[in-house]
Amino acid sequence: MARSDDVESHVTNPDLIAKRRGQIVDAAVSLFSKQGYSRTSVQQISKTAGVSIGLIYQYFGDKDDILFLALKLVLETYERDIPPQLVGKENPLDRLAAALRAYCTVVDSLREATVLAYRATRSLPPHRRVYIENAETRTNQVFRDVLEECVQKGLMKAPNLELLTYQFVHFAHAWALKRWAFSGRYDLDTYIAEGTRLLIEPFLTPAGAEQWAQHRQEYNMLSAGAS
Repeated sequence: MARSDDVESHVTNPDLIAKRRGQIVDAAVSLFSKQGYSRTSVQQISKTAGVSIGLIYQYFGDKDDILFLALKLVLETYERDIPPQLVGKENPLDRLAAALRAYCTVVDSLREATVLAYRATRSLPPHRRVYIENAETRTNQVFRDVLEECVQKGLMKAPNLELLTYQFVHFAHAWALKRWAFSGRYDLDTYIAEGTRLLIEPFLTPAGAEQWAQHRQEYNMLSAGAS
């Protein structure tokens, strides 16, 4: 029996595990998001995924396994996709803006799963809830580390780095959680631009404001060149 991060599988082929689990998790996320975790049955998941109930139990032990893997994959995507967007940016303000853009972009690609993470994490057993919380903390540390560097270099003043870190995280998540309010009013690029003004500019020191003005000018030039 194959085992992957506390989720057992009777199938041992890793490629087949990834393929089938992805298919089943995608169906489950859609159902969990629409009708809730507790009201979704394995039978409904099998029907939506186009597979038999028996096949689901070849790859998961129970519905709890499916939820856990769905939430785990969201956080793994954050950890995988955000850090590379910061590579090559020497100025911490540039990295902070890049981190916000990367986080919002990932949330945009995983809107249903992001909403599910807020609603259903409490449905996990304690040891799995701790795993998810620790994974989220690692993701949030990207913002915390860059904010600390901005403060240490005299570019920003932040009276409470922990709370400001979570303001960045909540802003990114709100793109999914409050989609009903933002749809039709903002596209993703506009939303991110407003976020940088709300979350970065008010905390800039004079030195930071000077560097930020240069960042904005360079960004606008790149945007104009791409259009």
